Amino acid sequence: MLPEVEVWLRDRTTVSADWPVEGLLAAKGDTKISVVLPARNEAATVGEIVSAIRRDLVESVPLVHELVVIDSRSTDDTAARALRAGAKVFAQDQILPTLAPMDGKGDALWKSLAVTSGDLLVFVDADLRDFHTSFVTGLLGPLLADPSIVYVKGCYDRPFQEIQSGGGRVTELVARPLLNRHWPLLAGFVQPLAGEYAGRRRTLERVPFATGYGVELGLLIDLLDHAGLDALAQVDLGRRVHSHQPTPALGVMAGQIMHTAWSRMERQRKMIPLHTPSAPLTQFTRTDSGHVPVDRDTAVEERPPMIRIRDDVLRTLDQAAP
Repeated sequence: MLPEVEVWLRDRTTVSADWPVEGLLAAKGDTKISVVLPARNEAATVGEIVSAIRRDLVESVPLVHELVVIDSRSTDDTAARALRAGAKVFAQDQILPTLAPMDGKGDALWKSLAVTSGDLLVFVDADLRDFHTSFVTGLLGPLLADPSIVYVKGCYDRPFQEIQSGGGRVTELVARPLLNRHWPLLAGFVQPLAGEYAGRRRTLERVPFATGYGVELGLLIDLLDHAGLDALAQVDLGRRVHSHQPTPALGVMAGQIMHTAWSRMERQRKMIPLHTPSAPLTQFTRTDSGHVPVDRDTAVEERPPMIRIRDDVLRTLDQAAP
């Protein structure tokens, strides 16, 4: 580990208990806070998460200004349950509908910037079990305490099949080796692919969003380039319990993360590309007749910085005005 990363790890890592809600409320002032849950077919858990945030951080303590769920083409009653629990619900494809549709979690997160008004945004995955609102307060702490911090990642233990830290297989096999090799300043992040993080709107609107599973890795790399390591922080949120993906799905996730890393290496001139990476990932499934190949697409599209879209919309309105 680089010496500057050791310093960062010491100075920029806290635990959620360091940030009691009373202190956050005192530091909040007139800052508006939005909590966003991207959700696709998460009817089993989204209502409980929304209810807890609304109860603890909207009604009991007026910390959160708005609570938003971006429904990403769910085929179950995710949207209805989130709405009943007290969230504002937006369909991903109905936000900025003049833009060509794109797939993936990253697109839902990017589009949330267009329908929220908070100065600070907290992103929370909608598949969490045993959810505690300290996830939200922990992520907000560094942002409210230190104006120089622009982005905060959560870290935690991820149990898998009774193994305390057995989750995060793609992190350990793909993301961490990529970061250590090509962006060693990010080696101090315990969970670089964590789905729980928070940032300042003015910063998030100035970086692109990969639309697939590479969104978390892409944001870390781009924000390091945009703001520097000392503007980033992480908070230990304790324990995260959620549903785990089957191995073939993890393969697609890994492919998208590698694609996202490739595009950043090319953009930052960390390599000289001599070919275009192949997007299809061939996997195999066992049938009665043997192993059958299945091709899955791991290409990652990208949304530009939201500030460009806002500028284009305003420019169009100005041109249309009489």
